[in-house]
Amino acid sequence: MRRGTHGELVLESTAAWVSVAAAFASMAAVFGVAYSFGAFFAPMAAEFGTGSGATSLVFSITAFCWFLLGSVSGRAVDRFGPRPVLLVGAAALAAGLLVTSAAQQLWVGYLAYGLGVGIAVACGYVPMVAVVSGWFDRRRALAVGIAVAGIGVGTLAGSPLAAALIAEHGWRRAHVLLGVGAALLLVVVAFAVRRPPQPVGEPPRALREVARTREFRAMYAATLLGSVALFVPLVFLPTAAAAAGAGPVAAAALIGVIGVASVAGRLVIGALADRVGRVRTFRACFAVLGASFAIWLLAPSWPWLLVFAVVLGTGYGGWIALQPTVLAELFGVRGIGALVGLVYTAAGVGALIGPPLAGVVVDATGGFGWAVAGAGVFGLAAYAALLALPARPAAPAPG
Repeated sequence: MRRGTHGELVLESTAAWVSVAAAFASMAAVFGVAYSFGAFFAPMAAEFGTGSGATSLVFSITAFCWFLLGSVSGRAVDRFGPRPVLLVGAAALAAGLLVTSAAQQLWVGYLAYGLGVGIAVACGYVPMVAVVSGWFDRRRALAVGIAVAGIGVGTLAGSPLAAALIAEHGWRRAHVLLGVGAALLLVVVAFAVRRPPQPVGEPPRALREVARTREFRAMYAATLLGSVALFVPLVFLPTAAAAAGAGPVAAAALIGVIGVASVAGRLVIGALADRVGRVRTFRACFAVLGASFAIWLLAPSWPWLLVFAVVLGTGYGGWIALQPTVLAELFGVRGIGALVGLVYTAAGVGALIGPPLAGVVVDATGGFGWAVAGAGVFGLAAYAALLALPARPAAPAPG
C-alpha cells in the first residue's frame, strides 16, 4: 500500500494482484460454459425437436438470470465478501449442468441450465469486478481490464472445447465434463481471493438516488439495447456459419474469435480510454458493435463472418471493460458491486428479448438477414442512448 503522485491511496499489494488473477479465472470459467451454448444449440434442438426460438430461450433465460441476479450477488459480496458467493456459484454450476445432461424435455433445460449457469455467472462476474475495483485506485481501469479479459479467454476456449467434447462424447456428457471442471476451478478461486479493504470517506449514494439520474438512465438504456444486439450472434453465429458451409468446429470457433477480439478490446481500448476519455471511448465501443452487423448482413460467408466476429468482439470487449470504470467515475467506488449489478439487470432483459426474437424472425423468414439487420439497429440505438452522458463526468464523491 502506498501513496500515488497526487496523494491518492493506491492499494497494490500481492493480495490485490491475486484478486485480479482470481477474477480472471472466475470469469473464464463461468463465461466459458455460458458462451459455449452456441455449440450445444443444434444438437439440443435436433434431439428435442424444437425450433430456433424455443431452443435459444435456454440461453436467454440463462443470461436473464445472471444479469438479474447480479444485483443480488453484488450486494452479497459488498456484505459478506467473495468466498461464500463463489462457492454458491460453483455448486449451482455443477448441479445445473448435471441435471441438464439428464433432461428428457426442453423445459427442464430452461430451469436447470437457466438457473444453474445463471446463478454461477452472477456469482463469478459482478462480485469479482467489485472485488478488483475495491483493491485498486490509480490503476483500477487496468486491473479491471485484465480481470474481465477472462471473459474473452473463456469465450475463446469454451465454444471450441464444447464442440470437440460434443463430437467425442455427445452433448449430454459434454455438459457433465464442462460443469464439473468449471465448478472445481471456482472452488479454487474462492479459497485464493481475499476481500478488499473497505474504503473510508463519505457513504455510497443510495441506489434509488442514483437510479433517478440522467446518467444512470442513459447507461441502463444503452446496456439493454446493446444486449439485445450482442446476444443474437452469441447464440446464432455458429448456426449461420454452418449454413454457409463451415464445419461444426470452425463454426463454433467464431464464438472463440469474438472472445479473442474482446480480450484485445478490453486491454487496448482500456488503455486508450485513459488518454482520450473513458466516456467517449465507451460510446465508440457501442458504435462499433452496432455497425459490425453490416458485415454479417452484406457478406454472410465464413471468411466475412470471421471479420464480423473480430469487429464485434472488439466493440464488445471495450464495452465490458469500461462499464464498471465509467460507473465508478460517475458515482464512486463504494457500493460498486450493487451498482454494477443493478445496471446489468438491463442486460438480462436484453438477453431475454434478443435471441428468442431473432429466432422467431429466422423461423418466419427462413434466413438470418432480417434478424441480423434488427440486431444492428438495436446496437446503434444503444450508442445513441449514450449521447446523454457527459463527455467528462464530474469527479465522484470520495470513496
